[in-house]
Amino acid sequence: MAISLIRELAQKQKVSLTPQLKKSIDLLQLSRYELIQKINNEIDINPFIEKDYQDNTQDSKENNIIQPDFDKDVAAIETLRDHLIKQVDELRIEKRDQAIAIAIIDSLDDSGQLIDEIEEIENNLNYKFTSAEIENVLKNIIHTLEPAGIGFRSIKECIYIQLKRKNIKENLLEIAEIILFNSAGLNIETVTDNLKINYGQSLIDKTISLIKKCDLAPGLNHFETHFILPDLIVSDANKNQVTFNNDYFPSIRIDEGLVESFKKELRMNPNQDISEKIQDAKWLLRSIKKRNETVLKVGEMICKRQYPLFCNKILEIRPLSNKNIADELGLHPSTISRILRSKYIQTPKGILPLKSLLINSVSKTRNVTPVQLMEIIKNIIESEKTKLSDQDISIILNKKGYNLARRTISKYRLKLKIPSSRKR
Repeated sequence: MAISLIRELAQKQKVSLTPQLKKSIDLLQLSRYELIQKINNEIDINPFIEKDYQDNTQDSKENNIIQPDFDKDVAAIETLRDHLIKQVDELRIEKRDQAIAIAIIDSLDDSGQLIDEIEEIENNLNYKFTSAEIENVLKNIIHTLEPAGIGFRSIKECIYIQLKRKNIKENLLEIAEIILFNSAGLNIETVTDNLKINYGQSLIDKTISLIKKCDLAPGLNHFETHFILPDLIVSDANKNQVTFNNDYFPSIRIDEGLVESFKKELRMNPNQDISEKIQDAKWLLRSIKKRNETVLKVGEMICKRQYPLFCNKILEIRPLSNKNIADELGLHPSTISRILRSKYIQTPKGILPLKSLLINSVSKTRNVTPVQLMEIIKNIIESEKTKLSDQDISIILNKKGYNLARRTISKYRLKLKIPSSRKR
């Protein structure tokens, strides 16, 4: 059989991340303060962008406030995210680990706590990486970054990470581990008495002293403190009305006169730098408008779901995830995750992070929050006639359509500090 070379044409579709698309994505995750700083910096370096003082005056009249000019001379502050990503870049790790590390960093709040579950990060990464890989990067890369304690999921883990980084003696670390993780339900006096059997009082006292010196919010020490201004305002909770907060937000426009004067010159003498400045100015205006509109859409979607909470009709948050919002608005879950970063909303309950109004449903078939599930498990155990195992409880709930695994029941039973059926 002869072998011959044949030329064939095939069509392929692929998404390319252009420089402008990447800049638009980065713009989405900027906090209000960071965006204002960026706008003021762009005004300084791009002559084709100017402040629209007329628009600002109108906004001020509508809101009955005097609009102060944001101080452009304040030095741009490196954010916690920038600081962590710079450290990851310096580690020169594999691209897979780098992608996971950045996704984890995007899931940290200002205190440095990991506010997304590993499964949610896995979903945001389109399941390109396993939960085991994400857990590995969290423990072996993120937990090694500065400030010490970054990436913690609980206060106990935050303390333990910091103690490990201090390179304290092994016996002190052992005592700390027992105090933090193996003393559930016991008071400090009982724990100390138990530890005296194997360790001296001086070692125990020294360990407790080290624990007290740990920072419970390591990420906050990286920032200069600023007053929080909400991005969105719930103007009427009953009617589900949400508005974008234009107070103190600089309004900008293109200097059309300057652009027109340069257009004539550019026809005669093309200049790539000037052309790029004009395009950058137009892009910035479009991108900021799109960014603010998208933030507003997400806020409206969240408030539509959680309005009973604002009206005091219910006392807890309804199940809502990044994916729910993404499906509703036709966006990618990772885009929603970026939008929610460092965004705040003024509600009848006070100023809240948008992220705090989201909570995943424990079940994929029914909307049930972790708090609700724990209450259900507690009620089943309290009314049991015979000792029910986690598997038995799982079967009971699955007959009602919850579709929950045994390990899920076990996880939330332990959070309730209820012993297993053998020990009850």
